Amino acid sequence: MSIEAIQQAIKKYQTIIIHRHVRPDPDALGSQAGLREIIQTTYPDKQVFVVGENDPSLTFLVEMDVIEDEVFHNALIIICDTANTGRIDDARYTLGDKIIKIDHHPNVDAYGDISWVDTSASSTSEMIYHFFIQADGLKMNDAAARLLYGGIVGDTGRFLFPSTTKKTLQYAAELVTYDFDRSKLYDGIYNVKDNIARLRGYILQNFSLTDDGLSVVELKQDILHQYNVSALETGQLVGTLGDVEGILAWVFFIEEEDQIRVRLRSKGPVINGVAAKYNGGGHPMASGASVYSWDEASQVVQDLRQVIEEYYY
Repeated sequence: MSIEAIQQAIKKYQTIIIHRHVRPDPDALGSQAGLREIIQTTYPDKQVFVVGENDPSLTFLVEMDVIEDEVFHNALIIICDTANTGRIDDARYTLGDKIIKIDHHPNVDAYGDISWVDTSASSTSEMIYHFFIQADGLKMNDAAARLLYGGIVGDTGRFLFPSTTKKTLQYAAELVTYDFDRSKLYDGIYNVKDNIARLRGYILQNFSLTDDGLSVVELKQDILHQYNVSALETGQLVGTLGDVEGILAWVFFIEEEDQIRVRLRSKGPVINGVAAKYNGGGHPMASGASVYSWDEASQVVQDLRQVIEEYYY
């Protein structure tokens, strides 16, 4: 069983390095750092690191470790919340001795010496808490509980998304028995700076909506500069259109220096197939991709309209 194999690997290795996907969200960071806390609390003699680029808007959750290349040699590598190798943050994961994949996305890239993928889980943070319950003799602390709860909250949209199950709510109920400030955690995840709020207003005034329920938002470099918002920060805005009546699926195109970041969301049509076609992937209702011209972005829109048409008929 994957859980037993994962624990045996953790017991075996003295150095453990935990990765997650690029442009992290609360679940990526919560599962990554929550697992670190559990391992470090249970096995205090081990060296456990979390690596990747810091997202300034999420450093309130955890800050990444800075380690040299030689630390990876003979280390156990655990990669959380990352469906495919192209999205693993910090390519040095290849320098490790063994790789474990823990993820709740569709298993399109079956990498790793040990792989535990559960698409029924609301989040990878939920899976890490399940690992804590099922494995033998693991210890939880308040910091781990805070991180895992934050990851679950983030990936379930505060328990509003259909991925929320009875198990999700049960695990959340158990996590809140630990000592951490839930109000402060919610504020950290959902409060936004005034420039982000103003860009949200621009999005609400300027989004397009087709007759079949597709909404398109283009955030070009001049708009990002006007509102002093980085491409990375736009991740806080992708849910802006989720409550707008008549929208069935929506796409954000964010112009970066060398590519156009694509963020896809849906209330019904399965859109991760479109993401996979354009250098991306993700969940059936929430995915990301990359294109390299506005002509290619237009093709994404056409593919999304095709998916919506098939959904209706």
